[in-house]
Amino acid sequence: MYRRADLTQWSNAVDRHLNELVKSGYLEKLSVGLYYAPKKSIFGVVPPEDESLVRTFLKEDDFLITSPNAYNSLGVGTTQLYNVRVVYNHKRHGEFDLGGRKFFFHAKHRFPKKLTQEFLLVDLVNNIENLAEDKTEVLTKVLAKAKTMDARQLRRTVTSYGNTKAKSLFSSLITQKNNVAYAR
Repeated sequence: MYRRADLTQWSNAVDRHLNELVKSGYLEKLSVGLYYAPKKSIFGVVPPEDESLVRTFLKEDDFLITSPNAYNSLGVGTTQLYNVRVVYNHKRHGEFDLGGRKFFFHAKHRFPKKLTQEFLLVDLVNNIENLAEDKTEVLTKVLAKAKTMDARQLRRTVTSYGNTKAKSLFSSLITQKNNVAYAR
């Protein structure tokens, strides 16, 4: 992966040289100012990995890539498949087409380094309005799933990443679990 700006130190005519490299097949243009050296397999050209693409686009490693499809692993009644990649980061906000793939960048102050079941559950509640499933049924199953999770970890996750709706939904459950823990 290369950014045009990164290549200016090696060329006095960057745009001309980039065009030559693209025409010869050594590089492919993904977006304005973003290029990659394609790898070939027996099936054809292999696209760059999402992480590498986003890392080069943002010029940093502090981001989290997820998708509403990840909610399906929670077992709370979400079954839809979405062709959406969501990128939580500190710099960009909006929809970007990178190499023919759409990424929805959300500038957030805080997000975890990696996906956890607790974060996915809180993120699902944060984004419930964007899902195609029956919201009431999913939220009922979310509460049942939350009861099976580590109360401390869930409380930390809700406090750190939950929006107002998530904090409200989980508040009674977290308080109830805390009271049980203190009674022991």
